[in-house]
Amino acid sequence: MNLITIIAIFVGFVITYGAVVLAMPSLIDYLHEIKFGQTERHEENYLESHIKKNGTPTMGGMAFIIAPIVVYILLCLARLAPMDFYAVIIIMAFAGYGIIGFIDDYIIVVKKDNAGLKPAQKFALQSVLAIAFYMLYTQYMETTLFIPVFKATLPIGILYFVLIFIMFTAESNATNLTDGVDGLCAGLMCIALIPFLVFAYVQSIPSVVIFICCVEAGLLGYLKFNKYPAKIFMGDTGSLALGGLIAAIAMVLKQEILLVLIGGVFVAETLSVIIQVSYYKKTKKRIFLMAPLHHHFEKKGWSEVKVVTRFYLVGALLAILGLCLGLM
Repeated sequence: MNLITIIAIFVGFVITYGAVVLAMPSLIDYLHEIKFGQTERHEENYLESHIKKNGTPTMGGMAFIIAPIVVYILLCLARLAPMDFYAVIIIMAFAGYGIIGFIDDYIIVVKKDNAGLKPAQKFALQSVLAIAFYMLYTQYMETTLFIPVFKATLPIGILYFVLIFIMFTAESNATNLTDGVDGLCAGLMCIALIPFLVFAYVQSIPSVVIFICCVEAGLLGYLKFNKYPAKIFMGDTGSLALGGLIAAIAMVLKQEILLVLIGGVFVAETLSVIIQVSYYKKTKKRIFLMAPLHHHFEKKGWSEVKVVTRFYLVGALLAILGLCLGLM
């Protein structure tokens, strides 16, 4: 890593973190003023602690999306960072899925219910972006699957399209489901991005290293206001954007398989919902006290802080395991 990249990382991190921390109080006040607040579910046996969160400003994800992108572009203009294929596709995924989330949040806030975009509409928009990224990706890179540990590359042709489609749609939904407890999704993403930061460094791709550092700074700045008790939520704007981001990073770094392991907590959250819904449709009984999984533990009496710290620990262990496998 050369001196210019080190300077870019330092400058990008400091400016992004500072921008988010300084902007967040004004954003919170503005969202309060225009009444862009969270609308919690109103269903039988729902968590009382969450119902009390009604009215907490949402769409906070705008801060940690806009700040890293703007700062990275400024670094490119200052010739401290390259605007290459890797940066373009990652930024497009980050912003693109964020826009879908913004539309969803806007509908939720305006209509004052938790429905937002219809599932079919959201899936269609996510699918269009996944297809677009696949088409762009194949203009520059091969449709091969890297097998960690064995260091083997497997050409899978059109099946790579299926893989990319599942990665983007599943990961964006997974991060969306995980964003249900103060500080959970943002903190887990901070942890999950670290192995990919190392992979980008090892592969000598400075654009990805610098941009991940900017995103990490934005998330840490956001967490100052999202940790329990949260003063602001990221909304679908932030959660969908983070899913698209990490899927794009895994794709350009050829670490698609390790994404499943490193993002294991996100996967578990999604599976808990799939299992719960499928089992209930067949038996009218529930396996979990409540889904997604973090709500199950809340129902068992765990505090939000305990849920978050335990999930962070699991996320960190999976990130370390994924990192070790990726470097073998």
